[in-house]
Amino acid sequence: MAERPIHALGKSEPLSPRTIRRFVESPIHALGKSELLSPRTIRRFVESPIHALGKSELLSPRTIRRFVESLIHALGKSELLSPRTITLYGPALMADDPLTPLDRHPDAARLRARRLVGRVASLVVDAAGLDPEERAAVEARLTAAASAIPGVGEVRVAMTAVKLIRTVIAIGSGKGGVGKSTLTANLAVALARSGKKVGLIDADIYGPSQPTLLDAHAKPRAKGAKLFPVETRFGVRLLSVGQLVPPGQALAWRGPMAAGALNQLIEAEWGDAEILLVDLPPGTGDVQLSLMQKARPDGAVIVSTPQDLALIDAARAIDLFAKTGVPVIGLVENMAGYACPHCGQASDPFGHGGTEAEAKRRGLPFLGRLPLSATLREASDAGAPPAAGDGPAADAFAAIARKMIAALATIGA
Repeated sequence: MAERPIHALGKSEPLSPRTIRRFVESPIHALGKSELLSPRTIRRFVESPIHALGKSELLSPRTIRRFVESLIHALGKSELLSPRTITLYGPALMADDPLTPLDRHPDAARLRARRLVGRVASLVVDAAGLDPEERAAVEARLTAAASAIPGVGEVRVAMTAVKLIRTVIAIGSGKGGVGKSTLTANLAVALARSGKKVGLIDADIYGPSQPTLLDAHAKPRAKGAKLFPVETRFGVRLLSVGQLVPPGQALAWRGPMAAGALNQLIEAEWGDAEILLVDLPPGTGDVQLSLMQKARPDGAVIVSTPQDLALIDAARAIDLFAKTGVPVIGLVENMAGYACPHCGQASDPFGHGGTEAEAKRRGLPFLGRLPLSATLREASDAGAPPAAGDGPAADAFAAIARKMIAALATIGA
């Protein structure tokens, strides 16, 4: 221990033999205020959940032993350990934790606290993101595992879940055919690859395309009126009307029916998804208004081509979000530039820079631009979003995703 760097009072340095000797021979600061740890305090370390190392968990004898040996932070404050305390409780602190076999259990990552008092084992389990059936299954598995440990006669399990703060981002365009759905699918994949837990709602009720873009045509599971999103192979959870109706079937729904379908998608069991992208239909109608009222997006991204005709409709979408109190966190220019696959000559069939200029004029962030690409179209038709792979396209979507999250944080600050 004297030779390896350890955390002592918030700094990392080697403990010399002299330091260790002084630690054992006299009262020292080990935890922020100046007092001795009483036998009652140490007993409470072992018998109740406390804050240790910045998180709430049970201090096992092994953890306390490491605390004594390494002068680490426990309880978020500092107190003194006297030689008498170490002498009285040293043997007990060296004992092994009888519940350590649970560390090898498949559900061990969900264990937040554990203790064994007499023959009663108490477990605190994180149930975040689990539906009722999954909660019951995890509880049953951990109960069985703890019951099999020698010395355990009874197991008590408390299932807890911290309320999840979910960010909802609407992706709109005001006009169809500008590549909004393709951008949304690839943004979702890029966010998932960056470590985010992402859900995607295909709110384009009349023209759902996300099942094709993400190769996720399976029908979602339902329990009562509650839908459960389909897990895609790209780490994105998806719900779309396209998963609920046969391919090619027209949806002749009036506004209230479309709004009701959107509400069902929003109120689905999204589990631990921390970011929810909503692929809006073109325009500024009932579906968009229903989303504002029901989900209250934290921000909106506007997609447009560089041409003036598309920017006119994009301006209408920006105006709708402004009137409903949803901040626009940035604009993306799509189909900006085209390189001929035969001669390599670059051209701008839809113009170039129009969306960036509009963002600058309005004082809004410009998140990036994407070229008109045949390979992107082919990958989209095949349900293989380029953001899931490597190369310039994947890098471009990843960069837009990073700028979007950064812009959102700025608005929320």
